[in-house]
This record gives sequence, C-alpha cells and structure tokens, in this order.
Amino acid sequence: MADFIELVNKRRSASNFLPDKPITKKELDEIFNVVKLGPSAFNLQHTNYVVVLDPEKKQKMKDAANGQYKVESSSAVILVLGDKQAFEQAADIYKGLNLLGVINKQEYDLMVNDTVSFYEERGQAFHRDEAIRNASLSAMLFMLAAKEKGWDTCPMIGFDSDKVKEELNISDQYEAVLMITIGKEKTESRKPRGYRRPTSEFVSYQ
Repeated sequence: MADFIELVNKRRSASNFLPDKPITKKELDEIFNVVKLGPSAFNLQHTNYVVVLDPEKKQKMKDAANGQYKVESSSAVILVLGDKQAFEQAADIYKGLNLLGVINKQEYDLMVNDTVSFYEERGQAFHRDEAIRNASLSAMLFMLAAKEKGWDTCPMIGFDSDKVKEELNISDQYEAVLMITIGKEKTESRKPRGYRRPTSEFVSYQ
C-alpha cells in the first residue's frame, strides 16, 4: 500500500519532455498488459488506444494540438478512444465465461440480452457518455502504470478531435476522449504541484 501512495505522489502531469528518449513497443505492451485489468461497465472494455510513434504522424498530432511542444518532444502520443458501440460486443466478451463453465447457456443468453437492452434503451447520448466515462477510467490506470514503469505522462484535451480522427483514420464509432503524451520529463523544469483543495471542501458524509 505504501508503494501505491508513493506512486500516486510521484505521478505528475509532465509539461516538458526530454527529446530523443524512445519508448519501445515492448515497453508499451507491458503498460497495456496492466491497463487491460482495469474496470469497465459490464466488462465491455470500451477503451481503445492508438499509439503514435512515427515522427511525421506525431507532427500532425502536434498541429492538431495547437502546436503544443510536448507532443513533439514526447516519446509517443497516445490517443484514448471510447467505443460508443461497445455493448454490441457483449456476446463475444461473455462467451469465454460460458465456454469455461462459469455460466451456463441460459445465464449467458440472459447476460447478453440484459447488457444490450440496457444500452439500447438509453440511446446515443448515453453511449457517448459511457465511452467517455470508461475510457477516462482506463486512461488514469494507463498513467499510473506508465509511472510505475518509469515513464511520465500528461493527459490532454486541448486538441482538435475531428482532425486527429481524420489523420489516424478513426471511425465515428469511437469518441476521441483524451490525448496522452508519454516520455521522460525534464525534472529541472517541473513547477510545484498545483493547489489541492482540502478534503473537507470536496467530501461530505451522510
């Protein structure tokens, strides 16, 4: 538990990265293998990630992010996507439970029907909200897992999502929730942590 508290304390939003610090696909996969264990509503695993390593594509991501230098100096740019149609994959996702004998065929059919019906009854605005909620949960775990592996990150909303989706050929099925830059921070340029409200201001008990 002490290690986790230390990890949370060390994680900061990095605004300035050391250039020329490459990150490998193997290192990224180690992070994503932790991320896949994160929670999601109905275990639908709404979140998809697009990792941009190519320098030319990174430059396009920088342009879409209003020229922010941290996009260019980062080791990789991660686009966090929320799948607005994730519920349509319920049958495939739950199939393993049935095959392993954890649930029988009747229970499997009921799980699929209940999940799909729950989403279909609530409409497209709910699908978008769910994509954002679940992708945000996953993104936080990504940043903590990255820090545990020695990488610094910064979550970003200051980008043109339509432009990014066009450049990366991403369909409208996905909501571009966040852009995350990852790399090695220039610690000498780090500013003090921003003010944090005391818990009495944001927690109430009833």
